[in-house]
Amino acid sequence: MQLPQFEVGKTTIGQLVDLVADQFGDSKALMYHDYGIDYTYRDFQKVCNDVAKGFMALGVEKGEHIAIWANNVPEWVLSQFGTGKMGAVLVTVNTSYRSFELEYLMKQSDATTLVLISGLREPDEYLKVVYDVCPELKDCEPGKLESARLPKLKNVVLLSKERQPGMFIWDDVIEMGRSISDAELKARQDSMDPHDVINMQYTSGTTGYPKGVMLTHTNLIGNAKSMAECMALSSKDNLCITVPFFHCFGCVIGTLCSVVSATCMSPVPSFSAKAVLEVVERNKCTALHGVPTMFIAELEEMEKRSYDTSSLRTGVMAGSPCPIEVMKKVVDVMGAKEMTIVYGQTEASPGITQTRREDSLELRVSTVGRALPNVEVKIVDPATGETVAPGVPGELCSRGYHVMKGYYKNPEATAEAVDADGWLHTGDLAIMDANGYCKITGRIKDMIIRGGENIYPREIEEFLYTHPKVLDVQVVGVPSTKYGEEVAAFIKLKEGYTADENEMRAFCKDKIAFHKIPAFFLFVTEYPTTASGKIQKYKLREEATKALGREEAAKIETA
Repeated sequence: MQLPQFEVGKTTIGQLVDLVADQFGDSKALMYHDYGIDYTYRDFQKVCNDVAKGFMALGVEKGEHIAIWANNVPEWVLSQFGTGKMGAVLVTVNTSYRSFELEYLMKQSDATTLVLISGLREPDEYLKVVYDVCPELKDCEPGKLESARLPKLKNVVLLSKERQPGMFIWDDVIEMGRSISDAELKARQDSMDPHDVINMQYTSGTTGYPKGVMLTHTNLIGNAKSMAECMALSSKDNLCITVPFFHCFGCVIGTLCSVVSATCMSPVPSFSAKAVLEVVERNKCTALHGVPTMFIAELEEMEKRSYDTSSLRTGVMAGSPCPIEVMKKVVDVMGAKEMTIVYGQTEASPGITQTRREDSLELRVSTVGRALPNVEVKIVDPATGETVAPGVPGELCSRGYHVMKGYYKNPEATAEAVDADGWLHTGDLAIMDANGYCKITGRIKDMIIRGGENIYPREIEEFLYTHPKVLDVQVVGVPSTKYGEEVAAFIKLKEGYTADENEMRAFCKDKIAFHKIPAFFLFVTEYPTTASGKIQKYKLREEATKALGREEAAKIETA
């Protein structure tokens, strides 16, 4: 089986595109039926060059930050590899973000350019947010924005044929790029170092606002190569990418795993089980990615009508634990007999462990696999930092080429996450067996996982504190049979005030992502605390589980 030849640590993403185009130029690279796109790797290279030249013509320098706020449209993947060629850092924006979150991310990231669609769930919803945050756009020429709230932002590029005040459209950028010569692009690409930051993704923490995770060419290429090897991806494969590009799952385990192995990408612009199965059938996809809830929806759709998924062989299921019955059906009904499980986090680019194609079904549902090639994993006592024996729970730590360069403009948080010896402390509790296979048993941090989305209580707490009636708020996860967990907020109101769930939910609407809006608001006068006054969140979780009648869901979660 032939694979692209390149050396991790000595290759940039731009060089990778060129190498794959040279070695596999006639192989399929990108298929988007709805957009009439059917690129070979030689076509893909040319279009990525055009995009890179366009960003250069906009005046974007190497190391500048370009934010992209869109679903899995073609321009997203072209921007990913186009910036990889001209050296701008691509900052990914969650499609669920609203004004509060977008303004914070744009300001903290120092992004000078924003690429966006007009809206996803509602027409022009993103446009309304951008004009709200940057009203100056309505009265400025494209490329000459002077924003009071976002002083670094100069260019806004709309992925549309219709023009809007103050914005370029995508075609403008491509046309402007014709003024940049091949030699200028080559000089820019050659000036990059494999250890330069090229991608930045925002992940929340238990203490405060989201942090920008800085990932290098080497982080991303090395991690993608390791995971692609575990799936045995090659130019004979076609990967259906259902997960969002703004997550590492989409733009590393999806697009980059494909390019490092000369595999064809078949993205689904927005998830629906029907759309996924139609792409798998039409493109004869051999690999499929998703979180368990996606696979469950696809299996339900297959019960309603017939789809040919016999081409499926492998893929990745990640984001939350996989129920054994779901994995059995993915293997038996969908035919993906070599489906793998990946565990990781954004700070690890993202993969840390993965099951292997030949692993038993039991290993694939009871563990998150073993360390990826060239990745170290150890389990340590959280109190002492000492490595524990096999079978003893502790914190999972990892070290290797995949560990992030750090958090943007946050050296203190970086030092907390990555120790002096280069070990990334995940905050996840795990057990490793004698063969190196790991089981995730809990979280040191208070993170909530709802349907594969990581939600950090402190971020929601910080937002709810801005409500004029709120004195204090504590957010916890409660068990859910559908989503794994759902968000519950315990609120203390200021003296003399009253409020109800509807008021709080309305306050959150359009300000924070829908999946972060608490499903439950519980109003209390005090919190359970330790002798030293520290709030005991586990007791709040127990109270919420009981009050909401979620005991059965809790049993399933811990089974």
